[in-house]
Amino acid sequence: MDAKSAARESFESARDGLIELSHRIHAHPELGFEEEQASSWLCESLAGAGFAVEKGICDLPTAFRARAGSGPLHIAICAEYDCLPGIGHACGHNIIAASAVGAALAAAKVADEVGLTVSVIGTPAEEVGNAGGKILLLERGAFEGIHAAMMVHPAPLDILRPKIIAASMFEVHCTGKESHASAFPELGVNAADALTIAQTALGLLRQHIRSTDRIHGIVTNGGAAPNVVPAHTSARYIIRSETLDQLVELRPRVYRCFEAGGLATGAKIAITGGDKPYAEMRHDEAMAALYRRNSEALGRLFPDLGEWEKRPTGSTDMGNVSLAMPSIHPMIGINSLPSVNHQPEFAAHCVTPGADKALGDAALAMAWTCIDMAKNHEIREGLMARR
Repeated sequence: MDAKSAARESFESARDGLIELSHRIHAHPELGFEEEQASSWLCESLAGAGFAVEKGICDLPTAFRARAGSGPLHIAICAEYDCLPGIGHACGHNIIAASAVGAALAAAKVADEVGLTVSVIGTPAEEVGNAGGKILLLERGAFEGIHAAMMVHPAPLDILRPKIIAASMFEVHCTGKESHASAFPELGVNAADALTIAQTALGLLRQHIRSTDRIHGIVTNGGAAPNVVPAHTSARYIIRSETLDQLVELRPRVYRCFEAGGLATGAKIAITGGDKPYAEMRHDEAMAALYRRNSEALGRLFPDLGEWEKRPTGSTDMGNVSLAMPSIHPMIGINSLPSVNHQPEFAAHCVTPGADKALGDAALAMAWTCIDMAKNHEIREGLMARR
């Protein structure tokens, strides 16, 4: 039996358990850095398959590393498992997590035979928007000695090289002074007005930024009562640009909009976060070509999206990994249209037969890509020379 057939046989023996794992994570959504159950279940699955598992790595309680094989080429498969507030697994991280385990189980079956070491890196808190799990793990050495990394993300359609852009999440706190809103309004400093002015300024700014830039956010505290001049308000915003360099240019222009609200009202403005932004994704061409071939061998199709290929799909801290080492982050379709990521309807699609099939195809395509990378002398030596 050849390596890919052996890997597939190993996956097929675990398929039902992996689908159950995906559904279990979906049914118990946990926010970033709070994924205690999901992290534990993933570690149990990997340890039960003979992986050497380290929990709570890099001082992150819900991060982990699981390793198998002893070959010279070391590939990491990244698992995400946090959810979105209010709408659960509406980005399909349950599928990401289970497919990462499935890929690792399949690749581990032949790892020593083909010269491969495979690690699953459990990366918490991808949805937090700043200082995500992968960024902290990179800083703290979790990816040391790894030659390449990959993961597959669910979406409505299969996309080989999604346009993933840089992003920075920050919080704004406005402090004014309470007063009776009717009897003594002149004695108050309205912190809600400061946010209103900032939002108006942001709306005007949008005319003068790049078409690929994004500015969006929510008010997290708008005041306590309508008859009290609000003294404390807050907001959480994300800004995005095609690259980290462009993000650096956009950030001060956005911050000045909030500062303008403070200047106009007399409220004090404090901006926190935004210090560890998500980078743009740099897809490795050789790895992407192998993944495409393996995915198509499983019957997956990559439709011609025309101009949509250039449309930003979002941001992820996998971008930071891709700037540090060769990486891929393809999207895999779960047949969800018209539902799209970050909608409750998409969350419902993430435990359908289409999603379960995507889980299996993603796992096998990644495992086979790992095998190809290890067996292809030129690719293997090139990856090892770069690290």
